[in-house]
Amino acid sequence: MQTKITVVKPEIPEVLEIRCHRIGDEVREIIAFVKSRQGQFTGYSDDAQYEIAVGDIFYFESVDNKTFLYTESNVYEIKQKLYELEEMLAEKHFLRVSKSALLNLMKVSAIRPAFNSRFIAVLFSGEQVVITRKYVPALKQALKGDK
Repeated sequence: MQTKITVVKPEIPEVLEIRCHRIGDEVREIIAFVKSRQGQFTGYSDDAQYEIAVGDIFYFESVDNKTFLYTESNVYEIKQKLYELEEMLAEKHFLRVSKSALLNLMKVSAIRPAFNSRFIAVLFSGEQVVITRKYVPALKQALKGDK
């Protein structure tokens, strides 16, 4: 597959075009990656407001009726509820892994079993997120590509 990049002026909209003979796994992976990188969220930390790209988010967590967004090195509070995020990010490789967490599967370096039919997702940042028993079947489906 050849790659062609054309730099355009800022006033011209950016477009990603894929020309292929058939839509196979390779093309689906490219599309999934591009979709996972689109969008951003507004996060708050230390009385300041930040724009965080979806591709930089490792996971979301809900604690004491507040929702937090985790990147590789920072934590931000956001206004959205976890169920809203789950709907918004369904097509972007985010998966509910517990009652209080939504995980970016693109940031997972390993998954290992834990006690009581749970799993642990080890992230590229080194952090670990618990995947509770209820959400293990959905995780297995997502990893097979059936999400």
